[in-house]
Amino acid sequence: MAPATLQGAERTEASSAMEDPGARPTEPWSPTPTEQWSPTPEELASVRTTVARLKAAYPAVDADTVEATVRAAYDSFRQARVRKYVPILAERRSRKALAAVVGRTPNVVGDAP
Repeated sequence: MAPATLQGAERTEASSAMEDPGARPTEPWSPTPTEQWSPTPEELASVRTTVARLKAAYPAVDADTVEATVRAAYDSFRQARVRKYVPILAERRSRKALAAVVGRTPNVVGDAP
C-alpha cells in the first residue's frame, strides 16, 4: 500500500515551520540567541535612573561596577516578551548583586541613618 500523502496542500513558509519542530519562530517578539538587546528609549531612561539610584545607595562601589551590574541585569531579561516589569526586576537583581559585593543591605535614598 502506498504511503498517505497530503493532496492539494501547497508548500508555504508556514508549512515549512511545521516540518521542523525544533525550528525557532521568526516573529519579532521572539529573538534568536545571537540577537542583541535593543532597548526602547523608555528602557534606556530606566537604566540611567536605576544606575543613578544605585550609585547613591552604594557609594562605596565603583561607578563602573554599578553600571556593569545594571546592564548585566537588564541583559538577563533581553528575551522577556513582557517588557513592562523588566526595569523593576533588573533593579532588584542589581541591588541583590551589589549588596553581596559590599556585604550589607542598601541605603534607600532619603532615609537617614
